[in-house]
Amino acid sequence: QVQLVESGGGSVQTGGSLRLSCVGSGYTRSMGWFRQAPGKELEGVTCIDSVDNIYYADSVKGRFTISRDTNTLYLQMNNLQSEDTAMYYCAARDAFSMRCRDPSEYNHWGQGTQVTVSS
Repeated sequence: QVQLVESGGGSVQTGGSLRLSCVGSGYTRSMGWFRQAPGKELEGVTCIDSVDNIYYADSVKGRFTISRDTNTLYLQMNNLQSEDTAMYYCAARDAFSMRCRDPSEYNHWGQGTQVTVSS
């Protein structure tokens, strides 16, 4: 059973930066970051599929960068804006998938880490 533990969230001012980390306890094929703001639906932020294709939501392109090493997924977030305020979740799938933007593809989720951006 894969366990995911996120860290790195916090409160920053507009234009600031944060780096989220997600440590996984087992082997995963696809991983991604999702976020959910109060009163809104879960939104895909960025992901890496099983053949290392990387996808970004249009709202974060040029500001966020996803990366991965052996068992840790990272999300570097620069030039943060108020609309980035949300709970951020790391997700992983241990079977092959090229649909990493679809949250239903994932069978492991972290507990979430809060990101708050204020002016």
